Amino acid sequence: MARLTPIAIPTGVTVTVSGQDVNVKGAKGAMKYTVHPAVALEVKDNQVAFTPSKHPDAIMHAGTTRALMRNMLQGVNKGYEKKLELVGVGYRAQAQGKKLNLTLGFSHPINYAVPEGISIETPSQTEIVIKGMSKHIVGQVAADIRSFRPPEPYKGKGVKYVGEKIILKEAKKK
Repeated sequence: MARLTPIAIPTGVTVTVSGQDVNVKGAKGAMKYTVHPAVALEVKDNQVAFTPSKHPDAIMHAGTTRALMRNMLQGVNKGYEKKLELVGVGYRAQAQGKKLNLTLGFSHPINYAVPEGISIETPSQTEIVIKGMSKHIVGQVAADIRSFRPPEPYKGKGVKYVGEKIILKEAKKK
């Protein structure tokens, strides 16, 4: 079976392979991943190469492993970031240590416990910036926060991603 396109290892990042376990270390921290047995992984010439075995599902696992490895290399080198925006009168967010306090128009405030490895900043009361080295966890935290009050289709009020376009519905006519 043919090899997939190798990934170049950025400067300042080290990749060590021991059996099926891969450790990636960089400026932001370290991550570990266990590669599927149907995929052979090797590091040489400052690149990570992936070779699927003859198993029918091996190419699928090799592609997934390559994508996850690329995300890990970028995560430990530069990190990932998602930005959320609060739209609505009285909607506020405030980061306090490992907690995010949200006021989203409910009768009670929402206290969101920030997971390990994630940092949340609130540059203003209506902006939330989520940073971390795992693309998956950053995206999941952003989705969790958005799920408290997703944008509604009539006025567009709620928690939305920066740059997200909300398609507004027309109000009922008399």
